[in-house]
Amino acid sequence: MRKSTRALLAAALVLGVAAGPALTPAFAATTPSVAQASTPDLSAVVAGLPRADATAALVRVGGTEGSWRGSAGVHDLETNAPADPAARFRAGSVTKVFTAATVLQLAAEGRIDLDRPARAYLPDLIPGRYATVTVRQLLNHTHGIPAADMPGETVEEWYANRFAVHTPEELVRSATARPREFRPGTRQHYLNIGYTIAGLIVERVTGDSYEHQVERRILRPLGLRDTYFPRGAAEITGPYNHGYQTMRLDDGTTGLRDVSVWGTTDGWAAGDLVSTTTDLERFTRALFAGGVVRGPFLEEMFTLPKVPDLKTGDPAAYSVGLSMKRLGGREVWGKTGGRWGYNAAIASTRDGARTLVYSVNSTDAKGQDMNPTALRLMVAAYGLPE
Repeated sequence: MRKSTRALLAAALVLGVAAGPALTPAFAATTPSVAQASTPDLSAVVAGLPRADATAALVRVGGTEGSWRGSAGVHDLETNAPADPAARFRAGSVTKVFTAATVLQLAAEGRIDLDRPARAYLPDLIPGRYATVTVRQLLNHTHGIPAADMPGETVEEWYANRFAVHTPEELVRSATARPREFRPGTRQHYLNIGYTIAGLIVERVTGDSYEHQVERRILRPLGLRDTYFPRGAAEITGPYNHGYQTMRLDDGTTGLRDVSVWGTTDGWAAGDLVSTTTDLERFTRALFAGGVVRGPFLEEMFTLPKVPDLKTGDPAAYSVGLSMKRLGGREVWGKTGGRWGYNAAIASTRDGARTLVYSVNSTDAKGQDMNPTALRLMVAAYGLPE
């Protein structure tokens, strides 16, 4: 892949619109754009798994333009049994979409004011230096609060601390003890901490756990029976395809280590959800159709703040819960997620004409570069970034 193309694709995924399946004959029967028509077939994208960059992939394309379902790769590298297409996986930051939707439902009920300072809800936790940060700014990453101070800089160090337990309050205190990155509302910097605070606000205003509120408001009404919160458990409950990560092994060589069992308390309301492609596809269809959040509060999810990105200076790409990128000549909204050994994504055109959900058991999850299989899936589903 040429460097310029790789840069474009990486930019698309950094914005949270992640990869998805390629066009099948059913899609080809529609009227694709030139960019879409030139993309490879999805089956070709996932053919040959496991490969160096991924051991399995589960993909679902849906919408009014047609559908495609597929899986490839292996359940694990010990037995080489075929990947389970119904397997659960770590959805990572796709969790943020569920958190945002829950906050927006509470806003629609008048229990949360998006323009009210977060400190008004958590006066005992948010210090005065962040007194002006609003709930909306938490959700669209314009709050200026830095990341919490976490031990470890390499995957090997993170692996050694994989069972460490972090409370949301601990993470917030660590982050808010540091100087702000910028004046709230003037820049955008994608971080987990805003969603950790949002989860605590959900608990404060409801007197209930964050997890139960998401279950009651979203998981149960939509029948998402295979989606759940680990609540501190390091193992995935139910069937799953093993995740592997490239790292330095005990003998000093570099190779793949099974990282399926890994604590997720560092993510919580920002990234600890476990789900399936079937459940996430159902959620995506319902969300974009107004079946989860309605009216002006749904529009919050499709409204980008008019500020530059802190690092690149480019226009902000994240809304409340989602992000947007122009792919194949049209707007695609979605969210990617990554945990060690797992990458996941949901995406859709605004009208729901084409939806995408994928799980890639990537061996370079959370790496500096985007996973090659995921990149090719994105192009196959929607076309090249503009």
